[in-house]
Amino acid sequence: MAEKASVLVVANRTAESPELLSALRARHQEGPVEYTLLVPATPQGVSWAADMHSGGAEADEHLNHLADNLRREGVEVTGAMVGDADALAAVSDACHANTYDEVIVSTLPLRLSKWLKVDLPHKVAHATGLPVRHVVGSDAKAAV
Repeated sequence: MAEKASVLVVANRTAESPELLSALRARHQEGPVEYTLLVPATPQGVSWAADMHSGGAEADEHLNHLADNLRREGVEVTGAMVGDADALAAVSDACHANTYDEVIVSTLPLRLSKWLKVDLPHKVAHATGLPVRHVVGSDAKAAV
């Protein structure tokens, strides 16, 4: 039996997107995999500067929905955590605490994504030395 790949999944507003779920299903089909989910506690809106911890509750909500969706599909989720508001710092913290084989970063489209404006997928690859897959997802809540 092949060893399971350990994959860190980083998402926030796209955690509940069909695009991310589809990408994780596709990765699951490539071979045995176990996912660790990371949602940086990035606050939304203008309150960001006033309260750097204001994104925690929303991050928990995204995290729980993603974990539930994956488990319903029979996909193994071995860890789930809310991380630092700075997404790169959150990934670095996670990679210092555990060993991963690859990272999947899910962002909003370029015109909406703060993470793409700072080139997060490439920065994660550089900081971790791991292969990074980038998934462009939709903001599931904005579509409601």
